[in-house]
Amino acid sequence: MQTPRAIYLVLDMQNDLVNDDGPNGKGPLGEQIRERQVIAKTAKAIAQARAQGILIGFVRVGFSEGYPECPPNSPVFSAAPQHGLFKLNGWGTEIHPALEQRPGDIQVVKHRVSPFYSTTLEAQLRARNVTRIYCSGVSTQAVVQATVRDAHDRDYEVILLEDACAAHSAQEHVNSVQSMGRFCKTESTETVAFSNP
Repeated sequence: MQTPRAIYLVLDMQNDLVNDDGPNGKGPLGEQIRERQVIAKTAKAIAQARAQGILIGFVRVGFSEGYPECPPNSPVFSAAPQHGLFKLNGWGTEIHPALEQRPGDIQVVKHRVSPFYSTTLEAQLRARNVTRIYCSGVSTQAVVQATVRDAHDRDYEVILLEDACAAHSAQEHVNSVQSMGRFCKTESTETVAFSNP
């Protein structure tokens, strides 16, 4: 029987959302990402996790040519086609260059907020006998909250790295972290001790 494993899921840390030169770079989310040093903290956490033998997974949102998977009535995604956002195989859906990816890392492309919805994430986790999920990313009120709740309901142990997350405002981030408190353990990149179960 396989030994239980842990993974660090890096959520939506893609250029369209987190790069200074991307469409969100000059807006409220970009300001929060810089102020909270989310990219540097995420890079540090990835290195710490790898040093402890933890799997790394990168989740990104993306749509195929013509946006066939994009829901036209979604307040979150419906404007993506007209603004050219989240196009797969483009710069915008690439993971920020400061975050090291390696062969063997789990890669997940999603078309909705949750990385568990209609993706291969759960199959990849089960295949590797993952039982513990560390996670962080942007935005706190969207993909991070969806990941925590959906992972909880699938019986994973979930640990949130709070200081490597950001929302469109500091208050929105705080509210989201508080509402997740019942579904996960909250740590920071300074306090977390990455380990396999």
